[in-house]
Amino acid sequence: MPASTEDLIRALYEAPPDGFVAGRAAAIAEAKQAGDTETARRLAALRKPTVAAWLVNLLALRRPELIDELVELSTALRSAQRGLQGEQLRELSTQRRQVVSALVQAAQRLAVEDDPGLRSAKLPMAEVESTLTAALAEPDIAEQVRSGRLVKAATYAGFGEVPRPRLRLVTAEPDEAEREGDGEAERGYDQDAREAERGRPSALEERKRRAAEKERQERAERRRELKRRLTTARSAEAKTRTRLERAEAAERDAAHAVDEIEEHLAELERQRIVAQAEVSRRKLARRSAERDASVARREVGDVEAALEDLDAEEPEQ
Repeated sequence: MPASTEDLIRALYEAPPDGFVAGRAAAIAEAKQAGDTETARRLAALRKPTVAAWLVNLLALRRPELIDELVELSTALRSAQRGLQGEQLRELSTQRRQVVSALVQAAQRLAVEDDPGLRSAKLPMAEVESTLTAALAEPDIAEQVRSGRLVKAATYAGFGEVPRPRLRLVTAEPDEAEREGDGEAERGYDQDAREAERGRPSALEERKRRAAEKERQERAERRRELKRRLTTARSAEAKTRTRLERAEAAERDAAHAVDEIEEHLAELERQRIVAQAEVSRRKLARRSAERDASVARREVGDVEAALEDLDAEEPEQ
């Protein structure tokens, strides 16, 4: 298969599953128009992935180094199991849970990066976890996960003897139902060619048109929904902005009131200090007056005593 076709298949399995059918139909029509029937048939064999498989594919295609860590850990786990190394096995089991959890979170982040609307969607992360855990237990599953072309999630009951999961890879041989579907597809291509020769739209073109119309309608509905959400969000933002402005103004007023009170307190403190100084000065003056009064009283007493002595010494007339 040419590199350009490989790139096309990668793009189909890297994109969200809801656009897979329309994208595959467009690619098949382009291959048939170019006369490349082999590529058209290979593209027709591609199966639409489930959302869980798409999430695992995102990891494998965009963060292959994380899948490589998963494969290395699976090898270490099997080696520890064969050697019955209990302590090592416990450590690796803890590491297994941490690695799987980190991979699940990485897959979710990649999906949200692709479509921010998935942030609030309920994604099948439990199926992603079970697939990655199964890849730890089975080398074949790990290699299929690494390919980035899963169409269904894997399930697994526990380490040790792991039942083969119902996991399909687009490069695998199709089952009987798929071969019948491919036969119908080939017959459809022949019918399409006859219709094209007659100048009428082929069944493939009609299916493509319907798929494109459905996708257009879905996009239009999504756009309307996002616009409604945007209007609601803007209204809520305006209300919260008004509340914020009022709260900020109230905070400024309260801060000004505190500043005024602090200034008043500072003035009162200054006045208190001045008053205390005045009290101290007056206390000193009082003590000085007390000393002077004491001296004056002693002087009065001395003079009175001297007069009494003088009166006592005078002879009687």
